[in-house]
Amino acid sequence: MNVEPYRDELVAHCYRMMGTIQDAEDLAQETLLRAWRARDRYDSARASVRTWLFRIATNACLTALHGRARRPLPSGLGAPSDDPGAPLTPALDIPWLQPFPDGRFDAAARADLRLAVVAALQTLPARQRAVLILRDVLDFTAAEVAEQLQTTVAAVNSALQRARATLAERPDPYRIAESDDADTDATVRAYLTAFEAADVDGLVRLLAEEAVLEMPPVPLWYRGRGDYRRFMERVFAMRGRDWRVLPLTANGQPAFAAYAADDKGRHLPHTLQVLSVVDGLIAANVVFADPRVLAAFELPAQL
Repeated sequence: MNVEPYRDELVAHCYRMMGTIQDAEDLAQETLLRAWRARDRYDSARASVRTWLFRIATNACLTALHGRARRPLPSGLGAPSDDPGAPLTPALDIPWLQPFPDGRFDAAARADLRLAVVAALQTLPARQRAVLILRDVLDFTAAEVAEQLQTTVAAVNSALQRARATLAERPDPYRIAESDDADTDATVRAYLTAFEAADVDGLVRLLAEEAVLEMPPVPLWYRGRGDYRRFMERVFAMRGRDWRVLPLTANGQPAFAAYAADDKGRHLPHTLQVLSVVDGLIAANVVFADPRVLAAFELPAQL
């Protein structure tokens, strides 16, 4: 039995459940090890290899989630800040949601990993989260999910209904839906050009009116062009105007690593920024400064 071809899909599934790539990779590896040890007990008449593996992975995630706090983004914790000059104090006690490094995994495994979607999933109880992902993202039948979770079809359908209702009630910015507009690439290129030039006016021209900016692990977020402008002016005043960028993708979205010049002129990793583009404008920017996030993307140490 060859289970290795399912690794990337399992990592993506565990990421949706857990909200962090480190946990996702550990649990996917645990799933493959469990499957290998139990290979003699696998019954192809009862389930496909894929269904069997997702049963192991989902239950491993549910066990790991027991007693854990959910992983939010700052916009999931309260109202936006009205002070772009507020202290940038990290809240290290909060288990923040982390981005998914697309470049390390097969594209076919990365269905619907958008940050807004994964952030919304984290608000659901663990079993509702599992049911929603298995049914709506991975397209398992209700009967297959019931078998995977050792429950009934009626219980699966009830959990799915409750999960969908909860997500339908989520306020912005969880409803941000990135567009597939052909203007997206041009918008992102223009944003990166303006960022490298520390051109605040150029950045603001590319923003949606209610653009969201958030910066985990700092528990602050801002909404609107005005506060976005004031915050970026502050960043360039603090860190200088000499920047380089490395275009990437994360969670199926445009992203980039920002490199700031140090006092020796070396451009070193500063943040990983994930963009949402709607109708040709930047609707959201989630800026990750956690060194573990930068490490997960295997960024060059110097650009």
